[in-house]
Amino acid sequence: MTGVSDGAIALRQAEETLLKAGALQNAIFNSANFSSIATDAKGVIQIFNVGAERMLGYTAAEVMNKITPADISDPQEVIARAKELSVELGTAITPGFEALVFKASRGIEDIYELTYIRKDGSRFPAVVSVTALRDAQNGIIGYLLIGTDNTARKHAEEALLKAGALQRAIFNSANFSSIATDAKGVIQIFNVGAERMLGYTAAEVMNKITPADISDPQEVIARAKELSVELGTAITPGFEALVFKASRGIEDIYELTYIRKDGTRFPAVVSVTALRDAQNGIIGYLLIGTDNTARKLVEAEQKKLDQRLRDQQFYTRSLIESNIDALMTTDPSGIITDVNKQMEALTGCTRDELIGAPFKDYFTDPERAEAGIKRVLMEKKVTDYELTARARDGKETVVSYNATTFYDRGRTLQGVFASARDVTERKQRERDALTLTNEISHRIKNNLQVIVGLISYEAKWTAAPCVQGYKTMQARIGAIAHLYDLISQTSLGRTVALDAYLREIAKAMSASLLGNMSGIKIEVEGDPVEIDPDRAVPFGLLVNELTTNAIKHAFPHGSGRIKLGVERVGDQIDLVISDDGIGMKNKDSAKSPEKRGSDYVAIFVRQLGGAVVPTQQGLTGTTVRIRLPLLLVPSGGTEPLAA
Repeated sequence: MTGVSDGAIALRQAEETLLKAGALQNAIFNSANFSSIATDAKGVIQIFNVGAERMLGYTAAEVMNKITPADISDPQEVIARAKELSVELGTAITPGFEALVFKASRGIEDIYELTYIRKDGSRFPAVVSVTALRDAQNGIIGYLLIGTDNTARKHAEEALLKAGALQRAIFNSANFSSIATDAKGVIQIFNVGAERMLGYTAAEVMNKITPADISDPQEVIARAKELSVELGTAITPGFEALVFKASRGIEDIYELTYIRKDGTRFPAVVSVTALRDAQNGIIGYLLIGTDNTARKLVEAEQKKLDQRLRDQQFYTRSLIESNIDALMTTDPSGIITDVNKQMEALTGCTRDELIGAPFKDYFTDPERAEAGIKRVLMEKKVTDYELTARARDGKETVVSYNATTFYDRGRTLQGVFASARDVTERKQRERDALTLTNEISHRIKNNLQVIVGLISYEAKWTAAPCVQGYKTMQARIGAIAHLYDLISQTSLGRTVALDAYLREIAKAMSASLLGNMSGIKIEVEGDPVEIDPDRAVPFGLLVNELTTNAIKHAFPHGSGRIKLGVERVGDQIDLVISDDGIGMKNKDSAKSPEKRGSDYVAIFVRQLGGAVVPTQQGLTGTTVRIRLPLLLVPSGGTEPLAA
């Protein structure tokens, strides 16, 4: 009974073992992580599992009973394998499926690497295990090729190889000093980089000294003190101070000074790593150092440059702050980006309040201020642009605004640099000067009127032939007196506007000379040109003389048109007086009132430093063109006076 039970138990155990084995096989065969490909004896695929479908991109239906595993393998690798096996086994092996299963067909365990080609043409490395499938009589009925994607392992191997190559390159590099010690700090390895940097040969230091012996002793002592405070434990000056952190598993990179064999020194950056055995016990230390001289020199030079920059900035700021004008910069949209103390004083606002605010907000006419910024951006600069600044407390200050654009090193527009100078006092001086000028002109006019009166009185007691001369003299002096009146009306302070001056002369002459001759009209047209007041009187007399001549001689029928004009011609101006009268007639050169008038014209032209420009005259009408320098030269050869 017992025997039967034991047999039954053994039978059940055998069945369970077979079931487990079958389950394991099924799991492997149906796994998506393995490509299981079964073929018939000739190599034609009969089974293509889900793992094979996933790895190779084919469906089972696309390959079963159609191709062999050689058709999805790299053909060059298959040829190479056939050649290698032919040499190894001493028999000719045909490239193709036979090369993939030859060892398995001979009962030799076979696992190899080759490249599989997916349906889309991409490739991946695979490790393939080949087994011959046999019938009960041990005849081969097919083959099973189980493959795994070897990509990850290949990448890992490459990474390890690269890491190893990198480590060897660093350790053997002449640019790194690699010094390995035992647990006590005695040098065991001293690479070529250490020899080059420190001037010792490996034989001179190995098993003799520690890295502390080639380090600045004062720095080693200082490091020991600092670490003692930092880590709260007493650290002995010497090698312990160099490796203490690394011995506690703390990453440690520090700077110190190495001392060469010849006594010279150089700064080094040192990285320290503890070397441990399989039980994590420290067996030594690795100190990898780099010469830090170049970086130190760069840092020192950078410090100098930084200091120079700070000095330059201080100097520039001092210049800005010491300027008597209110200075500011704006971006291209007119937002203030910087100001000086004078701008703060002008507006009554702090620098922080001004920066970031619109420039136009600090003037009584914001639109004119904004137009000034736009004009600078368009014309690159603006000079003597008057604005009235308004301070926080309401105080208004007239300023002369001068500005230009500024750029960065790449010539990109950064904004506008502007200065605003308080011209309140200057304006007052100009007003005072104008008042004084007008007062002087008024007195001169009155004095001239007295002279006119005296001449008029003398003319009453003068013989008839001389009366006309007195009257002519009286008219010219009266004209001078009237010109002083006109100058005071058209003066801009330091200059006289010629267009306005001509209009006033024309108006005065129309009232005094034309009288009932309403058919004669005097017109004025001219460019905006200015001259100094000293030249205004001879200029007015010249116009007066030429216009008087035209009124007297050009219009015997009492009607016509006279034009007075000023034209800008380069760096000169042309005074043009024309009429549409009867034109010039031949006159003898005898002394006559007309001849004397011409003499006066010549005197005035010469006094103004000008010249008569010859003009083509028609049958009717007369045009006189006189060219004058824009810088009018006073008589007597003194320096030019600006127009």
